[in-house]
Amino acid sequence: MSTLKPLQIDVVSDVVCPWCYIGKHRIESALALVPDVPVKLNFRPFFLNPWVPREGISREAYKPELVARQPNTTDCHRLILWAEAIGKAPEMKQRLMELYFRDGGDLTDVNVLVQAAADIGLDADDVRKRLATDEDVARVSADAQEAADKGISGVPTYVFAQKYAVSGAQDPNLLARAIRQVSEEINAQAAE
Repeated sequence: MSTLKPLQIDVVSDVVCPWCYIGKHRIESALALVPDVPVKLNFRPFFLNPWVPREGISREAYKPELVARQPNTTDCHRLILWAEAIGKAPEMKQRLMELYFRDGGDLTDVNVLVQAAADIGLDADDVRKRLATDEDVARVSADAQEAADKGISGVPTYVFAQKYAVSGAQDPNLLARAIRQVSEEINAQAAE
């Protein structure tokens, strides 16, 4: 069992950001390159289009062609937060991104969101009830605002140990080097 202190990595991103979709795969690939480094991965909300109303808007003039509505992603970020409680935030984020980018799913449709949550192991009835409320809307909005207040204006952004930030869907090798370097630094400080 490792005695190293886990490195906290906050991934600030949005489910409708194509670079975030790529970036999620790249951070996972980077983690596979440093299996000896303990990591606590957190997904933090960012609103790529904060002006989009909760019900979304028509995407007739946009690509990808399968996407009929540009969603407001507040409810998606709530699902990721709720999935985090059972250790399934990465799976929830992946499912929502697949629905949006691969399947053209309407992320403003409560039935689509409930099914996505059920797909990764959340209770469908519970999720449906919770989505009908404003539970955690303020928390998700505050988390997204905190990222903006810290100067994050582009996503994905990876924040290592709440101290160092790397923006963009970087090469997994670069991310792996950063993970190892910051982990060594925080563990050296903890040993002092």
